[in-house]
Amino acid sequence: MDDRSLLLDAFRAGIAGVDPETATARVVEQLDLSGSRRVVVIAAGKASVAMARGVTRATDSADGVIVAPTPADAPFLVIVGGHPVPTEASVAAAQHALDLASSAGPDDVVVCLISGGASALLSAPAEGLSLEDLQQANRALLECGADIVETNTVRKHLSAIKGGRLAIAAERSRLVTLVLSDIVGDPLDAIASGPTIPDPTTCEDALAVVDRYDLHDHLPEGVVGHLERGRAGQTPEAPIHPHPRHEIEIVGSGSVAAEAAASFIRSMGVRSRVVSTRHVGEAREAAATTVRSPSDAGEVLVFAGETTVNVTGSGSGGRNQEAALAAAIEIDGRPITFLAGGTDGVDGPTDAAGGIVDGGTIGRGRAVGMDAVASLEDNDANTYLAATDDLIVTGPTGTNVADLWFVLNRELRRM
Repeated sequence: MDDRSLLLDAFRAGIAGVDPETATARVVEQLDLSGSRRVVVIAAGKASVAMARGVTRATDSADGVIVAPTPADAPFLVIVGGHPVPTEASVAAAQHALDLASSAGPDDVVVCLISGGASALLSAPAEGLSLEDLQQANRALLECGADIVETNTVRKHLSAIKGGRLAIAAERSRLVTLVLSDIVGDPLDAIASGPTIPDPTTCEDALAVVDRYDLHDHLPEGVVGHLERGRAGQTPEAPIHPHPRHEIEIVGSGSVAAEAAASFIRSMGVRSRVVSTRHVGEAREAAATTVRSPSDAGEVLVFAGETTVNVTGSGSGGRNQEAALAAAIEIDGRPITFLAGGTDGVDGPTDAAGGIVDGGTIGRGRAVGMDAVASLEDNDANTYLAATDDLIVTGPTGTNVADLWFVLNRELRRM
């Protein structure tokens, strides 16, 4: 097996290792739902359909709503919300979820299935804000270079469902939250903006993010005013008290995916180790550092996490494609292969999951008239990697835990 094929197969193995249907079914089978009058399911995120199927594998009495980014055959009602920017359907989905949770009584159990993407898919504007306010705020946050925890710190304080507010709607019932984590370190309050998790952040924290990324001129006046009123105590903060009957479990994460990928590589007779499951930073800088990681010749290093991109150009791409192009520049002419891919199969506003590059990528680009440095500066990694045949296109995978990066260096270590 050649190096590119090995890394591509390892990437697929990592995705398979966090199959949301299997993981969800396993956990639900361990829950005692037999005394519940109703099992009300609220599933939101890129893995929502598969997670809902996992529930129905374990119990035949569930019903509810699934909020997904694309249409799908599913066990019950599917609402297609907007991602990465919310739409009117996202608002309708959030209201439907709140109504379902509110309808549940003391003998019912509300099962919330949360995966990456749910922040945009479930979007109920806070009182005094509009969908347009949320849309503009989302775009500004996505483009400024803020990481996902910072982004969701702001989102929570603009919402009527995030930051534990869905749990308040379900306060009469038993509540179960199953999470497929897409954030480094698995912070429950930040994953999908924590719709069922008490919020430890404040409007002061949200405004600190606005200041840090100089967003005052990029956000609607109503958004900034809403946060300032919250800081002044003129509007209520998110709830901080936990639901009295709440069970929470993480069913999958980037750590699990990374270990599954490394295990596959070892099964192919190649040495492999997981270096980090908290891989963060600016994508292009992190990629340049990652491909310089010390390793034995022929060993595959595995990383999981989520980097960011500060968009200043007009090109097309995503954080993994940007990382791949930056890595290609760093390893030009050397016997190194680098892969960066999103486990959800979607990298930025493109149809690619990421990119896989090697020491010949820059030469292939030069042969067709491409300038790698200029493409990187224009945030146009997608165009470059398409021209060099270095894109990874999987289509939506139905799961979403983290990005996976791999480095395979065939250079002999210098003594």
